[in-house]
Amino acid sequence: MINMTQTDWNEALTRPSSMVSTAALILGFWVIILSIVNIVEGAYSPGNKVTWLGFLGLSGDAFAANDTGFVIDDAVFAIFGIILIGAGDYGMKKANTQLDDGGNASSRGAVSWILDLPNSDFVKNIIKAESMKGAISSWLIVIGILYYIVWSIKFTTWVDPGVYSVMISLVAFGFALNVSSKVE
Repeated sequence: MINMTQTDWNEALTRPSSMVSTAALILGFWVIILSIVNIVEGAYSPGNKVTWLGFLGLSGDAFAANDTGFVIDDAVFAIFGIILIGAGDYGMKKANTQLDDGGNASSRGAVSWILDLPNSDFVKNIIKAESMKGAISSWLIVIGILYYIVWSIKFTTWVDPGVYSVMISLVAFGFALNVSSKVE
């Protein structure tokens, strides 16, 4: 006999939440962008690239001269980004599967999420918020992302731990406020 706890665990593992899937999708796109920047100009600084396996503490040096060309680390990191995007899309489809009147299942994946973004609560809160918490949460996320992008472009370094900590604090607090505003 299967008890309720086993069923809940199975459900949690086979049907991920929309929030976790969205996070995987966003993180995957970010990893792909960093991979492209690292291959083209070097994500550490002009002329210097990140060796991702070393940066994550898995092997060797964390940085190398960009004249080393394409290295295996670039491929590993890009594949990791593709896996995250795939996992996010899969999770969104599983989390958003709905049955129509005929009993046919339809699912909404990453493409639908991207196309629906202009109509999302996040964008609506930026333009005209229904609540103060909603407005602050969306603006904290926007400010965190813009801070990271502007800093990275201005100083041509995309892997600064100090910048990450500021950005992550703003974005995480924005997400937390967003979740708490929906609970009320």
